[in-house]
Amino acid sequence: MEIRPAVFAGSWYPRQAAGCQRQIEEFLEQIDTRHLEGGNYLGGIVPHAGWFYSGAIACNVIALLKSEKPVDVVAVFGMHLHPDSKARIMKSGAWETPLGPLEIDADLAGELAGRFDFQEETCRRFAQDNTIELQLPFVRYFFPHARVVTVGVPPRDESLEIGRTLVRLARQRGLEIRIVGSTDLTHYGYNYGFTPRGTGLEAVEWVRRVNDRRIIDAMQAMDPAAVIDQALTNQNACCSGAAATAIAAARELGAERAEIVAYSTSYDKSPSDSFVGYVGMVMG
Repeated sequence: MEIRPAVFAGSWYPRQAAGCQRQIEEFLEQIDTRHLEGGNYLGGIVPHAGWFYSGAIACNVIALLKSEKPVDVVAVFGMHLHPDSKARIMKSGAWETPLGPLEIDADLAGELAGRFDFQEETCRRFAQDNTIELQLPFVRYFFPHARVVTVGVPPRDESLEIGRTLVRLARQRGLEIRIVGSTDLTHYGYNYGFTPRGTGLEAVEWVRRVNDRRIIDAMQAMDPAAVIDQALTNQNACCSGAAATAIAAARELGAERAEIVAYSTSYDKSPSDSFVGYVGMVMG
């Protein structure tokens, strides 16, 4: 079985298994999720910055997706794509993680690929994109026996149907599936060419209380079309297609509510005039 290399290991997150495991155990102590336990969560939205910045949020979201039933497949939606981009998929092989490989569910991914117009990635030919890879050590740790389906989805309506169709195909096979959508929020500052409120603490507060809040509200309302519209209008998510598709898929699974696990910005870790917002959310 071919394995796609982990290109961000050793820089954005630990390369060695012991380092990953130690970091995950520390992350689980950093956010109090006791009020969310037992919620039968079917999907989540996670950030994808380096683990130093947002790993604790992503880790705790994925941990909350654990179930009493064995989970067969975890679908991870991500990638930095534009509305006119092609959706992307890996149909076979496995992803390398420091904790061991994560195998693609080739049957499920192959049938999904036959239903939509995808650009296919392989273990040797792929875009170096952090949005999916940074979640996979968490998936491997909390779902060691699960396979994955990893899909890059642009911010447009067709992506929502990709998510719904994947859930239907999994159900037809009797598979227990969980959903993850990967996006960061507002990228603010001169580094990102986005400074509508200048710089300094006033800009940080505007991102926290206004711009990020707009799209978080759309996510909590579980309105995938509004999530995409918010991002395209207000530049408050970099991968709104992934978040919206995860919401559509979770709703297809039966999710009716969304709960915030944690919110932060990179400014909290490293104050700068250029910073990024992060939210973690579970849906059940």
